[in-house]
Amino acid sequence: MSIKAYRPMTPAQRQKTTEDYDQITTRKPLKSLVRAKKQQAGKNNQGRITVRHRGGGVKRHYRIMTYNLPKDLTLTVEEIEYDPNRSARIARVKDQNGTYYYVLADTKMEKGTTFKTGSEIEVEDSNRMPLKNIPVGTFVYAIELTPGKGAQMVRAAGAQAQLMAKENGYATLKMPSQEVRKVLETCEASIGTVSNLQHQNVKIGAAGRRRRKGIRPTVRGVVMNATDHPHGGGDGGRHGTGKAPRTPWGQLTLGYRTRHNKKTNKMIVRSRHEGKRK
Repeated sequence: MSIKAYRPMTPAQRQKTTEDYDQITTRKPLKSLVRAKKQQAGKNNQGRITVRHRGGGVKRHYRIMTYNLPKDLTLTVEEIEYDPNRSARIARVKDQNGTYYYVLADTKMEKGTTFKTGSEIEVEDSNRMPLKNIPVGTFVYAIELTPGKGAQMVRAAGAQAQLMAKENGYATLKMPSQEVRKVLETCEASIGTVSNLQHQNVKIGAAGRRRRKGIRPTVRGVVMNATDHPHGGGDGGRHGTGKAPRTPWGQLTLGYRTRHNKKTNKMIVRSRHEGKRK
C-alpha cells in the first residue's frame, strides 16, 4: 500500500493525499455480516454530548467483526475489503464448514491465502494461537486481555506488538505505545502486523473531507472570550503564558493523566510515560 498524491487542480488538493486501496479486492460487503449504524453525534444514551465535535458525515454500515474465532478452523481469505468504521482493512474469510467471518486483515493476507486457529498448529503468518505456543520475538496483533473474550489490543492500522518473554504463566509484550505489559499465556493472538501500514501518513487536506467523516470544526480556546474558555480573553497578545492547558470546564488537560484503572497496574512492567517529561 502506498500514498497517492493529487494533481493540484485546487488549493486544497495541493496538500491532500489518499490511500491507493490496492489491497482491496471488492467494494461490496457481505449482506449477512452488515448491520445498520445509527449516527449518535457524540451523545450517550441520555442525550448528553460526551464526545465533542461530532455529527453529520456520510451514512455507514457496520461490519460484524469476529475477534474470537473458534478453535481448530482452517480459513480461506475470499476478499479484502474496506471498512469505514476502522483504520485497518478487513478480510472476508470462510472456514471448512462454509461459515463466513469478518476478521482484521494483516499485511500478508491476500485473496486465496489460508490460515488456521488452534493450539497445535504451525507458527506462520496470520495463524491465531495462544501466546504460550508463539516463539519469543514474534510480532503479533489482535491480542486478548482475558482468555476467551476476544481480541482487545493492537487492532489499529499498522499496529504490532512484540512477544518479549514468557515466565510463570505470563507473556510479556512490548506494545505499539512502547509500554511493556504482561498478559496470561493462555490469551490468544494472531501472528503478523495489521494491514494498511501507511494510514498514519495520509493528509486530510480539506475541511470537507473531515466533515464527511463526521468530524465537525474545532475552535481554539485562545480565540474565545474569557467567559467561554479558560484560555480566552486578552488583547490579542500571548495567551495563557505559564499556565497549564485546561478544558472548557477548567480541568487540566494535554499531558494530565486520566488513567484510574489501578487493578491492572501490576500487569504493566514499564509505562509508556517512562523517559518522558513528567
